Amino acid sequence: MLVITGGGGFIGSVLAARLNADGHGDIVIVDRFGSGEKWRNIAKRDLCEIVPIDGLFGWLDRFGDEVEAVFHLGAISDTTESDADLVIATNFSRSVALWRWCAGAQRRLIYASSAATYGDGTAGFDDRGDIPATKRLRPLNLYGWSKHAFDLWALREAAAGRAPPFWAGVKFFNVFGPNEYHKGEMMSLVAKNYRPITAGEPIRLFKSHRPDFGDGEQTRDFVYVKDCAEMLRWMLRQGRQSGIFNFGTGRARSFRDLMGAVGAVCGVAPVIDYIDTPAAIRPNYQYWTEAQMTKLRAAGYAAPFTPLEDAVADYVTHYLARPDPYL
Repeated sequence: MLVITGGGGFIGSVLAARLNADGHGDIVIVDRFGSGEKWRNIAKRDLCEIVPIDGLFGWLDRFGDEVEAVFHLGAISDTTESDADLVIATNFSRSVALWRWCAGAQRRLIYASSAATYGDGTAGFDDRGDIPATKRLRPLNLYGWSKHAFDLWALREAAAGRAPPFWAGVKFFNVFGPNEYHKGEMMSLVAKNYRPITAGEPIRLFKSHRPDFGDGEQTRDFVYVKDCAEMLRWMLRQGRQSGIFNFGTGRARSFRDLMGAVGAVCGVAPVIDYIDTPAAIRPNYQYWTEAQMTKLRAAGYAAPFTPLEDAVADYVTHYLARPDPYL
């Protein structure tokens, strides 16, 4: 069995779809669904079992011998979350416990880190750093720090010989694509702005408060969720080199480019109003992110990354523009 924590969420549910396409029906989803529409993310999946988050370790005690590997993608990913105790318990302590289980049971572990660990980018976006280099990173928010703290813990455990037989921490950059609809304000700008753009309504982007960037020219390494699922699948099957890896494309693009790609698919030029970046987030706002992908390529991953315009076209045409937008 393959266990996916956060398997009902955005990246986890797309990974489950990719594994189903490989013939895996033995997938265990670990998540909570509440009363919203999040359950639709897995409505088309072939699953073995659905386990509540609080029941995971009891389930592993009973059925862990049947587990091949764990994808630990569940986390509080809201960058505005301010409850430190909740974030530490969810993003750090639960990850520690799952690492220890995988190490003791000798099971492969692939877990979600984040590009938020890099902070403002002044230390670069290089995933080849050792423990001293990693310690120099300064995340800008609680979410980023929680992921960074676990990365450091994992590196120290691995150096001490207390690691799973294979482990990988994957630093997701700006992921977008189908099945993100439950994320609310944390959805991508593609999902948020598709309908306003098609209706010819104005959309809003942040002004630049730096002289070296124009309005809307702040950049991110936008990566399609299907590419992330492909990289995770490769990690499971071909990954031999344990460590921390960037999951991006290696090419930064602007928010204006992103909205232009949506407009191109819809045949409408986006009408953009530029607004001040809110004062509360302005001091920690990132103006540029771009993953260095050398390490993953050197490890053997050779598949191309979907160009931004092609990824947006696939997302809009096959999901957002359809009555059923779920993968």
